[in-house]
Amino acid sequence: MKYILLIVGGLLFASCNTNSDHQHDTNGNHLEESISKETPRLDYTTWTPKTELFVEFPALIVGESSRFAAHFTTMNKHKPITKGSVTVILTQGNKGIRQTENAPASTGIFLPVLTPIKAGIYPLQFVLHTEEYADTITIPNVQVFANWEEAQNTLGAEKEDGNSIAFLKEQAWKMQFQTEKVRRKLVYETLSTSGKWQVSPNNTQKVIANANGKVKYSKSNMVIGQTITKGESIMVISSSGFTTNNANSNVEVAKVEYQQAKAEYERKKDLFNDKIVPKSEFEIIEQNYLVKKTQYETLSKGYSPSGYSANTKNIYAPISGYLQSVNVANGSFVNEGNELFTISTSNVNVLEILAGQEDVSKLNSIKVIRYKNKSNQWQSLTPSQFSILSIDNTISADKPNVSVFVQVTASGNVPQGSFAEVSLSLGDGQQGIVIPRTALMEDYGNYSVIVQLSGESFERRNVITGKIAGSEIEIVNGLQEGEVVVIEGAYQVKMASMSGQAPAHGHAH
Repeated sequence: MKYILLIVGGLLFASCNTNSDHQHDTNGNHLEESISKETPRLDYTTWTPKTELFVEFPALIVGESSRFAAHFTTMNKHKPITKGSVTVILTQGNKGIRQTENAPASTGIFLPVLTPIKAGIYPLQFVLHTEEYADTITIPNVQVFANWEEAQNTLGAEKEDGNSIAFLKEQAWKMQFQTEKVRRKLVYETLSTSGKWQVSPNNTQKVIANANGKVKYSKSNMVIGQTITKGESIMVISSSGFTTNNANSNVEVAKVEYQQAKAEYERKKDLFNDKIVPKSEFEIIEQNYLVKKTQYETLSKGYSPSGYSANTKNIYAPISGYLQSVNVANGSFVNEGNELFTISTSNVNVLEILAGQEDVSKLNSIKVIRYKNKSNQWQSLTPSQFSILSIDNTISADKPNVSVFVQVTASGNVPQGSFAEVSLSLGDGQQGIVIPRTALMEDYGNYSVIVQLSGESFERRNVITGKIAGSEIEIVNGLQEGEVVVIEGAYQVKMASMSGQAPAHGHAH
């Protein structure tokens, strides 16, 4: 029995000794490097407009292979690269080494290997090719060490930042997550208010009856919102069967009077040219002729001796657009001059903005107009995209606010009469730091943001806010231009710091 225990103890010692002398890669293969002589590790995070690169690798040592764990994330939607190739290049002048990986080893992660051949300072370059785009990311001044001792003495042991929050790329890739660089731009005094979309008055036209009679629709489905084409017949007015104000009789009378006036005008014209009729008499005859001509042409316009009846007047659409209102029912009687319907164009291009009395003096200095569109997204208008038509300073019990009417060159397809949340940028503005408002977290009136220190390291930082401009907010204190903040998913990173189960810095791939 004692002999058996000694054998088992020996096996256990051998097993423990094996595990202590070797590390394993992700495939379970032994790594020859001893823990006692572990190569210092480096990590870099860099951003381009298209890509975020977070890469971890052992310090580069002449003659030793270094495997890179290169995490590639698209800046758009913050998603991992799932297909494509990466070439890692270490060059100085025209000489150097490179290796290409034609696919990620796992989602978003490429594992190229380089074995440096000469010590020195080199740029480390990653060339990414995907189905959607290509990008080149360069890390300048990466050192290749002559031996392990030089790397150890230069870099020392890896130091952990006890205040940082570890949040792995694999976690961020599985959720709605987005980062953005802190920007410096002109920040204006802002006025948050509301507005109402309208059609410009010259883009709306009311159509009135040009005769007395009975209305009959010539266009089917006369409902509000229906599309109308300029020149098409909308309805007809028929006076057939009425003893008074009969359209046919009115036209005939006007025609006879016009023909009589025309005949007298032509006869007197010859006499006037022969200087037989005085000029004053001829001018009266000429004026009477022109009046009768206009009356006849007006009455006969749209008149149809055939069709629905012998006494009909066609009503045509004067402009293209849509039916804004219909004021007469099919078959009803109308008098000449009655309003029949209203056509409005689809170009809703006037925004009525409401402002307080105390802001009247500032309204002539509007520099940027921001409004929420029908997708509830903030949209900006620069001075070239709008013009102030008028400012209505009239105040009453029913109208306690000042109205600013602004013509917009391109408002999008917004319904007439719809309301919009509006933010006005006023004055000359001053340079300031801004971030999206979605990056802010609030705790009892205090604001903070999550700052990305590196690919998988974050920090919660208190900030002091300033002016609000649409979807952006000024940060007076707490951030620097160029820093990266989490604008979507910040609360999940915050919860990771509170859970007490955040993973340690770095991880095997």
